[in-house]
Amino acid sequence: MSILGKHYFAGQWRPATGQTFPSTSPARLSETIGTFPLGTKADADEAVAAARAAFPGWRRTSRILRAELFDNLAQLVKRETDNLAHLMARECGKVVTECRAEVIEGLHMIQYVFGTGRMPTGDILSSEIAEKDAFMRRKPWGVAAVITPWNFPFAVPLWMLGPSLVEGNTVVFKPSEDTPAIGQRIVELFAEAGFPPGVINLLHGEGEAGEALVKNPGVNCVLFTGSYEVGKRIAEISAGFHDRIVASETGSKSAVIVCEDAKLDLAVTAGIISAFKTSGQRCVSAGRILVHEKLIDAYAEKFVSVAKRLHIGDPLDANNFTGPVINKAAMEKIERYNVLAKEEGAEILLVGQAFQPDSQAGKPDLRGCFLSPHIYRIKHGPKVRCIHEEVFGPHLALIPFKDNEDAVRIYNDTEYGLSLAIITESYRTMRYFRDECDYGMGYVNLPCIGAEVHLPFGGVKKSGNGHPSAAGLIEAVTHKTAWTVNHAEEVKMAQGLTTDVK
Repeated sequence: MSILGKHYFAGQWRPATGQTFPSTSPARLSETIGTFPLGTKADADEAVAAARAAFPGWRRTSRILRAELFDNLAQLVKRETDNLAHLMARECGKVVTECRAEVIEGLHMIQYVFGTGRMPTGDILSSEIAEKDAFMRRKPWGVAAVITPWNFPFAVPLWMLGPSLVEGNTVVFKPSEDTPAIGQRIVELFAEAGFPPGVINLLHGEGEAGEALVKNPGVNCVLFTGSYEVGKRIAEISAGFHDRIVASETGSKSAVIVCEDAKLDLAVTAGIISAFKTSGQRCVSAGRILVHEKLIDAYAEKFVSVAKRLHIGDPLDANNFTGPVINKAAMEKIERYNVLAKEEGAEILLVGQAFQPDSQAGKPDLRGCFLSPHIYRIKHGPKVRCIHEEVFGPHLALIPFKDNEDAVRIYNDTEYGLSLAIITESYRTMRYFRDECDYGMGYVNLPCIGAEVHLPFGGVKKSGNGHPSAAGLIEAVTHKTAWTVNHAEEVKMAQGLTTDVK
């Protein structure tokens, strides 16, 4: 049954009154998940107005009571876990087992912010004056615009919505136009959990709606995950608002570094998961695997052998490793980079190709955006585009290095700095890479994917702007205030300042 998409403003569901757009399954392009309203500037302005009107009451609500609504939400997500995973698999093409894991990740964020409701939110500090008490307290900014991507349509919104709301902000949430159905379902659950009207508002649409939202002066902070180009545009618009905070996570050219002493099986498994889980469509996916020159021949042979056996197919089939890429435009971009790698001198080890998986009995035929992994070996060079630019798909370079210093040089030679994995048995080697590489999230003897909500999620350079998401977001959605109380019956000033008023 096709979903009828609606905006959600001030506690009211608003059906489309103008243009609409479809959400189509990337695994079955003939399947329409639903039809959704194409948001306009007027819609964005109405959503912001609703959030601004709700802010004073929500800010004054006890932080504990705000958090308790997240406990209500957690119970609903537990009830809906399988349904949410199934809807997500249909709409974004991730295999249903991975979608279920994402729902659990979102649940963990909800549980985390519920737990923070009774935790300290500031500091008690000493004053120079014995009769004074000094405090650092946090206050919410006001209205947060939450703009999220299609590849993690459940967890990433909750990374942003959870901390924003529990700290007393109100929000306007614009999900990706590629996954509006799962975005709408999130808001339906917030409404069922009892969040007051106007506290969370849903705005559907494409770039016009997002830009109108960012341009609205009633927005105090913008929380964004997506492409660098869009993140840069958000920063440019927001520069006109002197007191606005922008927290963005904007892509990567992440890598796995396989050291000379690496356990081969572990290194291959970590590399395969890093490169091809979610069809390479995670912002932290490895587009590069750097391998010590003494190990690269053995590594390449085993890696390609495993990649050839990966099950790629129907995302509703839990036996598959991965599903399709998100749409035809993504396919075309990835295929262009596959061609570019050969033009730039790569040795092609496995040719990535478009294909249609065999359909299963009793299920509709698969006619979607399926691509097999493209793997090549290439020497590092500063002008080699395919190893410097983000591809966002099953496209992987194996790059040899001579020693640890060489690996650091190669790893850092990119405009991005999001995620890094080191495969080594040496704690000294691990420490060297930890200190010398540019990244926001590092892993040892693990894939470069696998975020947990109680850790900050973000990067450096073109991957982020110093305001990580998940648990780290509290620094962006609140501002610190100083509060000093005098308990004496006379005024005493710090730094020895005189109180003589003659």
